[in-house]
Amino acid sequence: MAKIKIVMELFSVALFIFLILSTIVSARQQYATGTFAGGCFWSIEKTFGQLNGVIEVVAGYTGGSGQNPTYEDYAEKGHLEAVQITYDPSKITYSDLLNVFWRQIDPTDAGGQFVDRGKQYRSAVFYHNDEQKSLAEKSKEELGKSGRFDKPIITEIIKASVFYKAEAYQQCYYRKNPIPYEFYRANSGREEYLKKTWNNNEKPPDPAETNSESLKSGKEELKKKLTPLQCEVTQENGTEPAFDNAYWDNKKEGIYVDIVSGEPLFSSIDKYDSGTGWPSFTRPLEPKNIVTKLDTSFFMTRTEVRSAHANSHLGHVFDDGPAPTGLHYCLNSAALRFIPKEDLEKEGYGEYLKLFTKKP
Repeated sequence: MAKIKIVMELFSVALFIFLILSTIVSARQQYATGTFAGGCFWSIEKTFGQLNGVIEVVAGYTGGSGQNPTYEDYAEKGHLEAVQITYDPSKITYSDLLNVFWRQIDPTDAGGQFVDRGKQYRSAVFYHNDEQKSLAEKSKEELGKSGRFDKPIITEIIKASVFYKAEAYQQCYYRKNPIPYEFYRANSGREEYLKKTWNNNEKPPDPAETNSESLKSGKEELKKKLTPLQCEVTQENGTEPAFDNAYWDNKKEGIYVDIVSGEPLFSSIDKYDSGTGWPSFTRPLEPKNIVTKLDTSFFMTRTEVRSAHANSHLGHVFDDGPAPTGLHYCLNSAALRFIPKEDLEKEGYGEYLKLFTKKP
Protein backbone atom coordinates (compact mmCIF):
# COMPACT_ATOMS: atom_id res chain seq x y z
CA MET A 1 0.00 0.00 0.00
CA ALA A 2 2.83 2.33 0.85
CA LYS A 3 4.38 1.85 -2.59
CA ILE A 4 1.04 2.51 -4.29
CA LYS A 5 0.64 5.71 -2.25
CA ILE A 6 4.09 6.91 -3.27
CA VAL A 7 3.39 6.13 -6.91
CA MET A 8 0.09 8.04 -6.77
CA GLU A 9 1.79 11.04 -5.15
CA LEU A 10 4.51 11.05 -7.81
CA PHE A 11 1.84 10.78 -10.50
CA SER A 12 -0.03 13.75 -8.98
CA VAL A 13 3.13 15.84 -8.90
CA ALA A 14 3.95 14.90 -12.50
CA LEU A 15 0.41 15.74 -13.61
CA PHE A 16 0.60 19.09 -11.83
CA ILE A 17 3.90 19.95 -13.51
CA PHE A 18 2.50 18.86 -16.89
CA LEU A 19 -0.54 21.11 -16.47
CA ILE A 20 1.62 24.08 -15.47
CA LEU A 21 3.94 23.58 -18.45
CA SER A 22 0.97 23.14 -20.78
CA THR A 23 -0.47 26.42 -19.53
CA ILE A 24 2.84 28.21 -20.10
CA VAL A 25 3.25 26.76 -23.60
CA SER A 26 -0.36 27.62 -24.45
CA ALA A 27 0.18 31.21 -23.29
CA ARG A 28 3.42 31.49 -25.27
CA GLN A 29 1.64 30.25 -28.38
CA GLN A 30 -0.75 33.18 -28.11
CA TYR A 31 2.13 35.67 -28.14
CA ALA A 32 3.56 37.27 -31.29
CA THR A 33 6.96 38.60 -32.29
CA GLY A 34 8.03 41.95 -33.71
CA THR A 35 11.54 43.04 -34.67
CA PHE A 36 12.70 46.64 -35.11
CA ALA A 37 15.99 48.45 -35.72
CA GLY A 38 16.29 52.08 -34.74
CA GLY A 39 19.92 52.89 -34.04
CA CYS A 40 21.46 51.94 -30.71
CA PHE A 41 19.31 49.17 -29.27
CA TRP A 42 19.69 50.63 -25.75
CA SER A 43 17.34 53.51 -26.59
CA ILE A 44 14.46 51.70 -28.25
CA GLU A 45 14.69 48.76 -25.85
CA LYS A 46 13.57 50.88 -22.90
CA THR A 47 10.54 52.42 -24.62
CA PHE A 48 9.18 49.11 -25.91
CA GLY A 49 9.84 47.41 -22.58
CA GLN A 50 7.55 49.84 -20.76
CA LEU A 51 4.50 49.16 -22.94
CA ASN A 52 1.53 47.28 -21.52
CA GLY A 53 1.19 44.00 -23.38
CA VAL A 54 4.90 43.65 -24.19
CA ILE A 55 6.17 40.47 -22.56
CA GLU A 56 9.88 40.68 -23.36
CA VAL A 57 12.35 42.86 -25.27
CA VAL A 58 15.69 41.38 -26.33
CA ALA A 59 18.60 43.38 -27.78
CA GLY A 60 20.46 41.71 -30.61
CA TYR A 61 21.79 41.64 -34.15
CA THR A 62 19.96 40.76 -37.37
CA GLY A 63 19.69 41.47 -41.08
CA GLY A 64 23.19 40.35 -42.07
CA SER A 65 24.65 37.26 -43.68
CA GLY A 66 27.36 36.37 -41.15
CA GLN A 67 26.54 33.77 -38.54
CA ASN A 68 26.89 34.12 -34.77
CA PRO A 69 27.75 37.82 -34.68
CA THR A 70 29.14 39.49 -31.57
CA TYR A 71 29.52 43.12 -30.62
CA GLU A 72 33.04 42.89 -32.02
CA ASP A 73 32.07 41.88 -35.55
CA TYR A 74 28.31 42.27 -36.12
CA ALA A 75 28.79 45.34 -38.33
CA GLU A 76 31.38 43.55 -40.48
CA LYS A 77 28.89 40.69 -40.94
CA GLY A 78 26.24 43.12 -42.20
CA HIS A 79 23.93 43.06 -39.20
CA LEU A 80 21.98 45.89 -37.61
CA GLU A 81 21.46 46.55 -33.93
CA ALA A 82 17.83 45.66 -33.28
CA VAL A 83 15.32 44.57 -30.66
CA GLN A 84 13.03 41.57 -30.83
CA ILE A 85 9.75 41.99 -29.00
CA THR A 86 7.46 39.30 -27.64
CA TYR A 87 3.99 40.76 -27.16
CA ASP A 88 0.41 39.79 -26.37
CA PRO A 89 -1.81 40.76 -29.36
CA SER A 90 -4.87 40.80 -27.09
CA LYS A 91 -3.34 43.74 -25.19
CA ILE A 92 -1.27 45.55 -27.80
CA THR A 93 -1.44 45.31 -31.59
CA TYR A 94 1.33 45.30 -34.15
CA SER A 95 0.02 48.65 -35.42
CA ASP A 96 0.50 50.02 -31.89
CA LEU A 97 4.11 48.85 -31.94
CA LEU A 98 4.65 50.51 -35.31
CA ASN A 99 3.27 53.80 -34.00
CA VAL A 100 5.66 53.66 -31.06
CA PHE A 101 8.56 52.73 -33.33
CA TRP A 102 8.12 55.70 -35.69
CA ARG A 103 8.12 58.04 -32.69
CA GLN A 104 11.54 56.85 -31.55
CA ILE A 105 13.59 57.30 -34.71
CA ASP A 106 14.52 59.63 -37.55
CA PRO A 107 13.05 57.68 -40.50
CA THR A 108 14.74 60.01 -43.03
CA ASP A 109 18.33 59.24 -41.99
CA ALA A 110 20.08 56.65 -44.18
CA GLY A 111 23.45 56.95 -42.44
CA GLY A 112 22.52 55.83 -38.94
CA GLN A 113 20.55 57.33 -36.09
CA PHE A 114 21.55 60.55 -34.32
CA VAL A 115 25.03 60.29 -32.77
CA ASP A 116 25.40 56.64 -33.86
CA ARG A 117 26.67 56.56 -37.42
CA GLY A 118 27.10 53.67 -39.82
CA LYS A 119 24.97 51.15 -41.71
CA GLN A 120 24.66 49.01 -38.59
CA TYR A 121 22.60 51.78 -36.98
CA ARG A 122 20.12 52.40 -39.81
CA SER A 123 16.40 51.99 -39.16
CA ALA A 124 14.34 49.02 -40.35
CA VAL A 125 11.19 47.03 -39.69
CA PHE A 126 11.70 43.27 -39.92
CA TYR A 127 8.34 41.66 -40.68
CA HIS A 128 7.56 38.07 -39.63
CA ASN A 129 4.51 37.45 -41.83
CA ASP A 130 2.50 38.98 -44.66
CA GLU A 131 0.17 40.82 -42.29
CA GLN A 132 3.08 42.57 -40.55
CA LYS A 133 4.58 43.43 -43.94
CA SER A 134 1.32 44.99 -45.12
CA LEU A 135 0.84 46.97 -41.91
CA ALA A 136 4.44 48.19 -41.94
CA GLU A 137 4.28 49.33 -45.57
CA LYS A 138 0.96 51.08 -44.99
CA SER A 139 2.17 52.91 -41.88
CA LYS A 140 5.37 53.98 -43.68
CA GLU A 141 3.31 55.33 -46.59
CA GLU A 142 0.98 57.24 -44.26
CA LEU A 143 3.94 58.69 -42.40
CA GLY A 144 5.41 59.93 -45.67
CA LYS A 145 2.14 61.64 -46.59
CA SER A 146 1.72 63.24 -43.18
CA GLY A 147 3.82 66.27 -44.07
CA ARG A 148 5.75 65.92 -40.83
CA PHE A 149 9.07 65.34 -42.60
CA ASP A 150 10.92 67.39 -45.22
CA LYS A 151 12.78 64.34 -46.56
CA PRO A 152 11.61 60.95 -47.86
CA ILE A 153 11.01 58.10 -45.41
CA ILE A 154 13.84 55.67 -46.08
CA THR A 155 13.31 53.15 -43.26
CA GLU A 156 13.57 49.68 -44.79
CA ILE A 157 10.83 47.02 -44.58
CA ILE A 158 12.71 43.70 -44.55
CA LYS A 159 11.69 40.09 -44.13
CA ALA A 160 12.83 38.85 -40.74
CA SER A 161 15.76 36.45 -40.66
CA VAL A 162 17.81 34.90 -37.87
CA PHE A 163 17.94 37.10 -34.78
CA TYR A 164 21.06 36.75 -32.64
CA LYS A 165 20.75 37.74 -29.00
CA ALA A 166 23.37 40.28 -27.92
CA GLU A 167 25.75 39.81 -25.02
CA ALA A 168 24.42 39.75 -21.45
CA TYR A 169 25.85 43.16 -20.56
CA GLN A 170 23.92 44.71 -23.49
CA GLN A 171 20.53 43.50 -22.23
CA CYS A 172 18.37 45.99 -20.27
CA TYR A 173 21.30 48.41 -20.27
CA TYR A 174 19.09 51.30 -19.16
CA ARG A 175 18.12 49.37 -16.03
CA LYS A 176 21.58 48.01 -15.16
CA ASN A 177 23.41 51.28 -15.87
CA PRO A 178 20.87 54.11 -15.44
CA ILE A 179 23.42 56.90 -15.04
CA PRO A 180 25.54 56.24 -18.16
CA TYR A 181 22.36 55.48 -20.07
CA GLU A 182 20.95 58.93 -19.25
CA PHE A 183 24.30 60.49 -20.16
CA TYR A 184 24.20 58.74 -23.52
CA ARG A 185 20.57 59.66 -24.14
CA ALA A 186 21.13 63.31 -23.23
CA ASN A 187 24.07 63.61 -25.62
CA SER A 188 22.75 61.49 -28.49
CA GLY A 189 20.46 64.16 -30.00
CA ARG A 190 17.51 61.74 -30.05
CA GLU A 191 15.38 63.45 -27.39
CA GLU A 192 15.64 66.92 -28.93
CA TYR A 193 14.77 65.62 -32.38
CA LEU A 194 11.76 63.63 -31.19
CA LYS A 195 10.36 66.49 -29.13
CA LYS A 196 10.74 68.89 -32.03
CA THR A 197 9.25 66.45 -34.56
CA TRP A 198 6.29 65.17 -32.56
CA ASN A 199 5.36 68.25 -30.52
CA ASN A 200 4.84 70.74 -33.31
CA ASN A 201 2.54 72.94 -31.23
CA GLU A 202 5.13 73.38 -28.52
CA LYS A 203 8.30 75.45 -28.55
CA PRO A 204 11.23 73.11 -29.27
CA PRO A 205 13.38 72.73 -26.17
CA ASP A 206 16.78 74.39 -26.07
CA PRO A 207 19.25 71.49 -26.50
CA ALA A 208 21.80 73.28 -24.34
CA GLU A 209 19.31 73.64 -21.48
CA THR A 210 18.06 70.06 -21.82
CA ASN A 211 21.55 68.60 -21.83
CA SER A 212 22.66 70.85 -19.00
CA GLU A 213 19.89 69.65 -16.69
CA SER A 214 20.40 65.99 -17.60
CA LEU A 215 24.15 66.18 -17.14
CA LYS A 216 23.84 68.06 -13.87
CA SER A 217 21.53 65.41 -12.46
CA GLY A 218 23.72 62.64 -13.81
CA LYS A 219 26.88 64.06 -12.29
CA GLU A 220 25.24 64.29 -8.89
CA GLU A 221 24.39 60.60 -9.11
CA LEU A 222 27.88 59.75 -10.28
CA LYS A 223 29.35 61.38 -7.19
CA LYS A 224 27.50 58.78 -5.13
CA LYS A 225 28.78 55.90 -7.26
CA LEU A 226 32.39 56.90 -7.94
CA THR A 227 35.31 57.97 -5.79
CA PRO A 228 36.31 61.66 -5.87
CA LEU A 229 39.32 60.81 -8.04
CA GLN A 230 37.22 58.77 -10.48
CA CYS A 231 34.79 61.68 -10.79
CA GLU A 232 37.59 64.18 -11.30
CA VAL A 233 39.20 62.11 -14.03
CA THR A 234 36.13 60.95 -15.96
CA GLN A 235 33.94 64.06 -15.59
CA GLU A 236 36.41 66.93 -15.17
CA ASN A 237 39.20 65.72 -17.49
CA GLY A 238 41.54 65.23 -14.55
CA THR A 239 44.79 63.27 -14.39
CA GLU A 240 45.81 60.86 -11.64
CA PRO A 241 49.37 60.63 -10.27
CA ALA A 242 51.87 58.60 -12.30
CA PHE A 243 53.16 55.39 -10.70
CA ASP A 244 50.51 55.78 -7.99
CA ASN A 245 47.42 54.28 -9.58
CA ALA A 246 45.72 50.90 -9.78
CA TYR A 247 46.77 49.50 -13.15
CA TRP A 248 50.02 51.08 -14.32
CA ASP A 249 51.92 47.89 -13.41
CA ASN A 250 49.07 45.39 -13.69
CA LYS A 251 50.26 42.33 -15.60
CA LYS A 252 47.20 40.10 -15.18
CA GLU A 253 45.23 38.85 -18.18
CA GLY A 254 41.82 40.39 -18.75
CA ILE A 255 40.02 43.40 -20.18
CA TYR A 256 39.55 47.00 -19.10
CA VAL A 257 36.07 48.53 -19.20
CA ASP A 258 34.73 52.03 -18.62
CA ILE A 259 34.30 52.64 -14.87
CA VAL A 260 31.00 54.46 -15.55
CA SER A 261 29.27 52.41 -18.24
CA GLY A 262 31.09 49.08 -18.34
CA GLU A 263 31.67 49.29 -22.09
CA PRO A 264 34.73 47.21 -23.13
CA LEU A 265 37.71 49.42 -24.00
CA PHE A 266 41.13 47.73 -23.87
CA SER A 267 42.74 44.33 -23.38
CA SER A 268 45.79 43.18 -21.44
CA ILE A 269 47.00 41.65 -24.71
CA ASP A 270 47.67 45.16 -26.05
CA LYS A 271 49.03 46.57 -22.77
CA TYR A 272 52.73 47.44 -22.51
CA ASP A 273 55.16 49.19 -20.16
CA SER A 274 55.57 52.70 -21.54
CA GLY A 275 57.64 53.90 -18.60
CA THR A 276 55.19 56.75 -18.00
CA GLY A 277 53.58 55.38 -14.85
CA TRP A 278 50.13 55.13 -16.40
CA PRO A 279 48.45 52.08 -18.04
CA SER A 280 49.36 52.15 -21.73
CA PHE A 281 47.97 50.25 -24.71
CA THR A 282 48.82 50.00 -28.41
CA ARG A 283 45.19 49.80 -29.57
CA PRO A 284 41.64 49.60 -28.25
CA LEU A 285 39.81 46.32 -27.78
CA GLU A 286 36.63 47.84 -29.22
CA PRO A 287 37.37 50.79 -31.57
CA LYS A 288 33.63 51.56 -31.70
CA ASN A 289 33.73 52.37 -27.98
CA ILE A 290 36.51 54.94 -28.34
CA VAL A 291 36.30 58.52 -29.63
CA THR A 292 39.09 61.07 -29.98
CA LYS A 293 39.06 64.86 -30.00
CA LEU A 294 41.53 67.72 -30.17
CA ASP A 295 42.75 68.91 -26.77
CA THR A 296 44.50 72.30 -26.60
CA SER A 297 44.51 72.71 -22.83
CA PHE A 298 47.64 73.61 -20.86
CA PHE A 299 49.13 75.33 -23.94
CA MET A 300 49.59 71.95 -25.66
CA THR A 301 48.02 70.24 -28.65
CA ARG A 302 47.10 66.65 -27.89
CA THR A 303 44.53 64.04 -28.88
CA GLU A 304 42.13 63.25 -26.07
CA VAL A 305 40.58 59.79 -25.72
CA ARG A 306 37.01 59.39 -24.44
CA SER A 307 34.56 56.51 -24.19
CA ALA A 308 31.86 56.58 -26.86
CA HIS A 309 28.77 55.90 -24.75
CA ALA A 310 29.51 57.24 -21.26
CA ASN A 311 31.62 60.12 -22.64
CA SER A 312 34.19 59.52 -19.91
CA HIS A 313 37.59 61.18 -20.19
CA LEU A 314 40.10 58.33 -20.41
CA GLY A 315 43.42 59.95 -21.26
CA HIS A 316 45.34 60.74 -24.46
CA VAL A 317 46.76 58.93 -27.46
CA PHE A 318 50.23 59.63 -28.89
CA ASP A 319 52.20 58.36 -31.89
CA ASP A 320 55.24 57.19 -29.92
CA GLY A 321 54.02 53.65 -29.28
CA PRO A 322 55.58 50.33 -30.31
CA ALA A 323 54.73 48.13 -33.29
CA PRO A 324 52.44 47.06 -34.77
CA THR A 325 50.32 50.22 -34.46
CA GLY A 326 52.87 52.82 -33.37
CA LEU A 327 50.20 54.24 -31.08
CA HIS A 328 50.38 54.88 -27.36
CA TYR A 329 47.05 55.11 -25.53
CA CYS A 330 48.09 56.63 -22.21
CA LEU A 331 45.13 56.26 -19.83
CA ASN A 332 44.03 56.90 -16.27
CA SER A 333 43.43 53.86 -14.08
CA ALA A 334 40.66 55.84 -12.36
CA ALA A 335 38.64 55.78 -15.60
CA LEU A 336 38.88 52.01 -15.90
CA ARG A 337 37.74 48.82 -14.22
CA PHE A 338 39.81 45.69 -14.76
CA ILE A 339 38.04 42.35 -15.21
CA PRO A 340 40.41 39.36 -14.97
CA LYS A 341 39.91 36.60 -17.51
CA GLU A 342 38.57 34.17 -14.89
CA ASP A 343 35.71 36.58 -14.12
CA LEU A 344 34.74 37.46 -17.69
CA GLU A 345 31.94 34.89 -17.93
CA LYS A 346 30.20 35.77 -14.67
CA GLU A 347 30.55 39.50 -15.35
CA GLY A 348 28.80 39.18 -18.73
CA TYR A 349 31.88 39.51 -20.94
CA GLY A 350 32.24 35.84 -21.82
CA GLU A 351 32.73 36.51 -25.53
CA TYR A 352 36.22 37.86 -24.75
CA LEU A 353 37.43 34.62 -23.19
CA LYS A 354 38.60 33.45 -26.59
CA LEU A 355 41.25 36.15 -26.53
CA PHE A 356 43.04 34.33 -23.74
CA THR A 357 42.64 30.78 -25.01
CA LYS A 358 46.01 29.43 -26.08
CA LYS A 359 46.00 27.82 -29.50
CA PRO A 360 47.57 24.34 -29.68
